[in-house]
Amino acid sequence: MEEPGQFKRALLDATAGAIAGGISRTATSPLDVIKIRFQVQLEPTSSWALIRKDLSGPSKYTGMFQATKEIFREEGLTGFWRGNVPALLMVMPYTAIQFAVLHKLKTFASGSSHTEDHLNISPYLSYISGALAGCAATVGSYPFDLLRTILASQGEPKAWNRLRSSSTSSSTDNSLSSFQLFICGLAAGTCAKLVCHPLDVVKKRFQIEGLQRHPKYGARVEHRAYRNMFDALHRILKSEGCHGLYKGIIPSTIKAAPAGAVTFVAYEFTSDWLESILT
Repeated sequence: MEEPGQFKRALLDATAGAIAGGISRTATSPLDVIKIRFQVQLEPTSSWALIRKDLSGPSKYTGMFQATKEIFREEGLTGFWRGNVPALLMVMPYTAIQFAVLHKLKTFASGSSHTEDHLNISPYLSYISGALAGCAATVGSYPFDLLRTILASQGEPKAWNRLRSSSTSSSTDNSLSSFQLFICGLAAGTCAKLVCHPLDVVKKRFQIEGLQRHPKYGARVEHRAYRNMFDALHRILKSEGCHGLYKGIIPSTIKAAPAGAVTFVAYEFTSDWLESILT
């Protein structure tokens, strides 16, 4: 008798998560594009180049505001939403899987399908549930993440023109206010980005290795430039310094805070709206 109810809850969580993720991703796309441009830029930024007396030439993007003006000047307003279609195809299944799996895991851990009872599980189980949900979501949405990086990393003239050519969180108590949800999402998104950013830089380098890029955007990542994750971390650290592992951290952090907050709030409102329709 409980199977239909569990399926309904999973469908509701997945739908609400997908809608919330789509809203959040579209709203923060400009910051994501700027972040990716920095992450795939091999040349050290001007400050680190001066420290090392690097004579390889200036980098295309040297600061967040300079990058914003440069992208707008060369590509127009639409340049800030480059790769948004595969990004939506990535983030919507990602958040759908994330919220659905997270609710299922917390239901299993607490022995109850009620959201209120999920708050009673230990922080360790909550953390493990969130981590497993994130892993499942990442695996399910990775192909679109790859396409998003390829399209968002290029400028003008384009090497890849469209999607087809480039392809040849925890649940919260319903009694929490929107402001509390906003703050929770803000804190979670910011902390996660600060800790995981170096690995995100490495991931982006692997995703674009060997791809054509216009020379004015600097050196490209050659095919098999890095043997593995640890080799990539070592090489980036050696040639670009600690700063290289945190390229794009400013737009990434600025993006993560509102993205997490918007996702939490949009999920809560969408979930309540869908529940009122289905009941």
